[in-house]
Amino acid sequence: MHQLFSYGTLQLPQVQLQTFGRLLHGTQDTLLGYVLGELKITDPEVVKTSGKEVHPILRYTGDAKDRVEGTIFTLSEAELTQSDSYEVAQYTRVLGQFVSTQQAWVYVCAETESRRLKG
Repeated sequence: MHQLFSYGTLQLPQVQLQTFGRLLHGTQDTLLGYVLGELKITDPEVVKTSGKEVHPILRYTGDAKDRVEGTIFTLSEAELTQSDSYEVAQYTRVLGQFVSTQQAWVYVCAETESRRLKG
């Protein structure tokens, strides 16, 4: 099983039902070192599923004072693959640091994450 942190549309019931075929149950947590931004979605299937053309996206700051509230869900391997398929190319999945000290996957801005890793 995998832990996945959601701060955006994966928390919406219609997205969960469309993506996973079920409603997810999770626990509230806080991600450290990121801030929320916005991303205009151009994939019509993702817009149809979420009902939104603009989705939140996380940008890395590295500052533990920057925090984002959300929910950690437990997913199977197949469900994690389904969530990867739902997310558009501007997102990448990384392991995040949380107030609870849990480890969970989180989708963040691929561009800023790539710059962070290059140093």
